[in-house]
Amino acid sequence: MTQQDLATAAGVSVDLVRKLEQGRRNTASVASLHQIARALDVPLGDLIGPARMPEQAPAEGVAALRFAVANVDDLTGESEAGEPLSLAEAERELTYLWGTYWSGKYDRLTALLPPALASLRATARATGSPRASELVAQGFWAAGSTLIHLHQSDAAYIALRHAIELAGYGNDQLLAAALRGSMAWQLLTAGRFTESEAVALRMAERVEPSGESFFPHLSTYGSLIVTAATAAARRGNRAQARSLIDTSAEVAHRIGGDRDDYNSVFGPSQVAMQSVDVNVQTGEYGQALESARIMPHNAAGLPIAARARHLTDRALAHSRLGHHEQASTLVLTAEQMAPEWAKRQQLLKSVTRDLLRGSRTRDPRLRNLADRLNVT
Repeated sequence: MTQQDLATAAGVSVDLVRKLEQGRRNTASVASLHQIARALDVPLGDLIGPARMPEQAPAEGVAALRFAVANVDDLTGESEAGEPLSLAEAERELTYLWGTYWSGKYDRLTALLPPALASLRATARATGSPRASELVAQGFWAAGSTLIHLHQSDAAYIALRHAIELAGYGNDQLLAAALRGSMAWQLLTAGRFTESEAVALRMAERVEPSGESFFPHLSTYGSLIVTAATAAARRGNRAQARSLIDTSAEVAHRIGGDRDDYNSVFGPSQVAMQSVDVNVQTGEYGQALESARIMPHNAAGLPIAARARHLTDRALAHSRLGHHEQASTLVLTAEQMAPEWAKRQQLLKSVTRDLLRGSRTRDPRLRNLADRLNVT
């Protein structure tokens, strides 16, 4: 294929293809990278090369987690290991797991999740209660979300499908809705943008609040809308993405502050963060930085990993606009804030690589960061 052939097949500019090939540009939108990979009929990891893929957790840890979410003890007739917990103990276990997840400590999670899933399943077998099924669903949800960050998309899909099925045995309709939002995010990371948007919007229509609604209901609905907006931006539909962001902003205004319901944060901080992301994905970098101004002070309502991602989006916008010192400061801050998260983030590595290759900064801290991230 010529560069023009590839650009046409992928639906991107030939200038982008040329600069990526010649090493004059190392960052591109997630949507563009997926489109190029599809046009070449290769996985995204093959396209960008193993040296640029985020570091993996220890292989034995990943394998154990994969086996845990695809357990076949019921087919082999063996008794699964795992001691049942009380419902209160199970809830505390899940609180710790999700806290670890939102801190970006994925290596620790690969060790914690397999025995936790075994205990949660034992709890469900021992009690047979709808609440126990909901707790196991949340355990599989945590496993699926972790596997996405470890780039184990097939196992993540299995875990989330299990979570959705298990939630069906419970009585919490908002949990079922939130899990479909997580599935939409999984589809998003796999480049299935149209399906991601459809899953999120279909569920949002089913749970759309009418009249007076409790805050958990509003935040679950708002999270679905934000996910749909992100998917719309990645498939290039700016008008739809902006409309959905506006809708989510109205919901956040009704809530009046940031909330953490169903292992997901929603409120003014999340809307501000995703507004920046949508503008970055659609190439409107100046508008992205304008959107960042609406972020509440210090983004206190966001978990550490989300705050670090927000800083990285802002760094990309600054980099594209030629604000290299500002971009350098932001990537350094993001890595300092969440070092384990940072070493698995392709976007952070790409922005760092672009800043170094541009030779516009002599900041030794940036070169030290590149060494820590294994960026050449």
